[in-house]
Amino acid sequence: MKLGIVGLPNVGKSTLFNALTKAGADAANYPFCTVEPNVGMVEVPDPRVDELAEQVKPQRTLRAVVQFVDIAGLVEGASRGEGLGNQFLTNIRETDAVVHVVRCFDDEDIAHVMGSVDPVRDREIINLELMLADLAMVEKRLERVAKRARGGEKEARTEHDLLQRVKEALENDRPARTVEASDAEVGLLRSYNLLTAKPVLYLANVAEDDLPDGDNDHVRALRQAVDASGEPAEVVPVSSRIESELAELPDEDREEFLSSLGLEEPGLNRLIRAGYRLLGLKTFFTAGEKEVRAWTVSAGARAPEAAGAIHSDFERGFIRAETIGWEDFQRTGSVRSARDEGVMRSEGKDYLVKDGDILLFRFNV
Repeated sequence: MKLGIVGLPNVGKSTLFNALTKAGADAANYPFCTVEPNVGMVEVPDPRVDELAEQVKPQRTLRAVVQFVDIAGLVEGASRGEGLGNQFLTNIRETDAVVHVVRCFDDEDIAHVMGSVDPVRDREIINLELMLADLAMVEKRLERVAKRARGGEKEARTEHDLLQRVKEALENDRPARTVEASDAEVGLLRSYNLLTAKPVLYLANVAEDDLPDGDNDHVRALRQAVDASGEPAEVVPVSSRIESELAELPDEDREEFLSSLGLEEPGLNRLIRAGYRLLGLKTFFTAGEKEVRAWTVSAGARAPEAAGAIHSDFERGFIRAETIGWEDFQRTGSVRSARDEGVMRSEGKDYLVKDGDILLFRFNV
């Protein structure tokens, strides 16, 4: 999962990125301090990995990971190249989903590029710039396809019709992800890699005083704007400053610090869970003496696809998946007990992988 962190300058993007990845990206208090996108890998917190490793006692334990890309602040006019707009918009195209950081705190010491804190306005500015950039791309594509469509090429006519619907949506301030596409058009729409076709979640950057509820007038206004748009997007309140302080603490002190703030877990956990929901992802596990590992697949993935997440040969030569459901593992207490009690199942190519499944793949190449 690759998430691009976007937003206006000085809303807390790089501070959040540093806290999440400990990558040390420059978070100075001025626009465009992040010139190249910073990339960091973050382990997905999942207590099931620890529980499985405790029982199996492998040589090593590997968690699933999320890749965060910190993209420099966009400004009004980015779609026309204002600021460093074109370069940054290209970086967004390479991500799976967008985390739109919106400032929802007041602080006279941190300048706002628009002069005041207004999350509804800030959201509209970023969304508009992304839609304008997509519109320019769609119009160029239409010009290339139009001649072949007039000539009666079936594929070109299909593409022309899809592009016209996307263009109409963008011209009416609707992102590309709202356009309905047939089965034949889904792959085509995905190939355009449009910015507004990507799913989005909103991270409301709040002050420490607004925790643990993460609620204030700014957050409520942002939620109302998102709800009114009909966009199926979550608003996740997080304090970048608190996450930054947490990142500097040794592991043994973090729980006490969180408790003092009335928090049960870091904002990172909630952000990653929201990302998994946004992209419809599930986790399965492999377990053996050498390694316990968590893997990520799309919801609806069948056993061969999950095998392919490990290695293409596993998918190509798939025979079956020996499967233990997570609840069966917890009930029996171990992988061996699950096997002895007959709850390990042999599943074929049509098996839909469930979240928490422990899988052993049999294959032949």
